[in-house]
Amino acid sequence: MRTLFAIGTFGLLGACSTLPDPDPNQAWVDLAPGDDTSLHAVQVDERDWSDNRYFEVPPGRHELTVRYQFPVSPSNIGPVAEPLWRDCQLNLTFKDFNAGQRYRLQAGSIGLRPWVKLYDGQQKLMGQGEPAGCQHG
Repeated sequence: MRTLFAIGTFGLLGACSTLPDPDPNQAWVDLAPGDDTSLHAVQVDERDWSDNRYFEVPPGRHELTVRYQFPVSPSNIGPVAEPLWRDCQLNLTFKDFNAGQRYRLQAGSIGLRPWVKLYDGQQKLMGQGEPAGCQHG
């Protein structure tokens, strides 16, 4: 699992330079995973999103679904040598996306529980999401 995660991470790093230019008539949402984790765009308004590196949505209300994968250290789960990998989906609904604005969706975890937060361009917290389900990796 760790090897697959590393390969996927390097693939994402190489792909970052090929992001499209933001459409000024849309809101752009960057994804910001934590260290040693992965965060992927999955759906907008319950419809599959084609590029897992970002979201771009028209102004207004939208529900964003992300896939967040993260390790849980052995000290939180008992006498296990390797971290337990969690694979979770999280949903965040925000009603005021604005055209031409950049937002940042940041994910993290406390123990086994993942979280996701939306920030505007001035780093102001705009909303928080909820876990929609997790699996052990």
